[in-house]
Amino acid sequence: MLKLVTVLRFKIALLLTLAIAPFSLSAQTLEQKVAALEAKIERLEALIEAQAKQAQLPSSEGDGVSATEATGLSDEDLAKNSSEQKDEAGNENSAESSAVALAADDNVEVAANNEQMSGVELGGAVRFQYSYEAYDSDNKDRGGDFDFDTFRLDLNGNVGDVILSAQYRWFDYMDVIHHAWVGYNFYEEQQARIGITKVPFGILPYASHNFFFSANYYVGLEDDYDMGVNYSYVTASDQLDLAFYKNDEQGGIDGYVSDRSERYSYDVVGVRLEGEGIFDVPTLQAAETNTLNGRYAHIFNFDQMAVEVGVSGQVGQLELDQGKDGDHFAAALHSVIDVGQWNIQLQASTYEYDVDGMNVDQMVVGAYAFFDTIAAEADLYLANIAYSQPVQWGPVSNLTFYNDYTLVSGKSGNLEDTFMNVTGVAVTAGGLYTYFDYVMAENQPFIGGSMAGDGDTEHRFNANFGYYF
Repeated sequence: MLKLVTVLRFKIALLLTLAIAPFSLSAQTLEQKVAALEAKIERLEALIEAQAKQAQLPSSEGDGVSATEATGLSDEDLAKNSSEQKDEAGNENSAESSAVALAADDNVEVAANNEQMSGVELGGAVRFQYSYEAYDSDNKDRGGDFDFDTFRLDLNGNVGDVILSAQYRWFDYMDVIHHAWVGYNFYEEQQARIGITKVPFGILPYASHNFFFSANYYVGLEDDYDMGVNYSYVTASDQLDLAFYKNDEQGGIDGYVSDRSERYSYDVVGVRLEGEGIFDVPTLQAAETNTLNGRYAHIFNFDQMAVEVGVSGQVGQLELDQGKDGDHFAAALHSVIDVGQWNIQLQASTYEYDVDGMNVDQMVVGAYAFFDTIAAEADLYLANIAYSQPVQWGPVSNLTFYNDYTLVSGKSGNLEDTFMNVTGVAVTAGGLYTYFDYVMAENQPFIGGSMAGDGDTEHRFNANFGYYF
């Protein structure tokens, strides 16, 4: 009843103000009107503050107080008053024609705009890692190593209608940009982005469940970021992504960086010439440019199962030193199946790099402050399965068990196949997310080998502890 009386008093005061506006000729009447308007402004400001408090209240059960307790207004009253407040602040044809009333409306609009612009949030993560590497005798003698992995900062939010996202990472041996873009939502289903954005290719957001990704990542076909423009159309059952990338995140072959290997995602940075070592700095530099990407995926929904089927394509040019040119191509078919708590990922992909006037079998890629070698042409297959189990073990809320398998075959230059199998569990405990991985692989980076290697099957146990804030 008190709330109803308050609302009625607000409306009566407003009606009285409108009614006497044409006849307000005396100084005494004007002073009364000013006093009434000032009281109205105070009420509007209180409503704005109440809604701001409501937006900031904790959402977890048993934590904090409700919006009704904090503001004295029900959700219905807050929504109603918000609508009234917008009408009053934005109505240029209002009968409140005095200078005082116009100034009051301007103040309310400024407050609303300031509220909209305060949308950028700071987040990040810090990660540590324990590894026991069967292929490293010194590591085995020490019983493994426990090291600092990554510190990162994230910016996400909006300034007015423009949305933005950026992330920067610091390692012991380098610091890199992960992504940085600004965007705009044209409609509820459509968004455009410009900057360093994720390349739409294959299973998104990741074609893996484990810490090491799949072997696709190490040839630049998973979680890759380049400099360009993206367009996305997303509905409940369909997703279409179109993108144009002018060059990689470092600006291409003449990006004015001190070391082209210091980057987060793998990109081609050169041609591996005969006589060069697998990890050597390339003599003939190269970079992707003018790349077009397209990806379409559709979700089929059944009674207890959802199946996503998608196709991806990528085509572009290669820019090289010594006046040479080339091109590159990649394509993929994928499917993601969700049945209850099970998730299954399947993908087949292929890629090829060509250089005009040269018979090229191997390319140089760069990432994580070192150069590596990949086949200029290869086929990749992956089959992953995961099971998510909610639990209530103190701070632990979920366990995700998985087995991810990737095979890279059909390599040019008679290079041996690569395979990687990762069996593990990811543990969620509040802001702490931990991967426990047992990796068995052959000719796989970070598992004692290289994509261009001819090595033995290697083993590694890895535990990565990440706190996300």
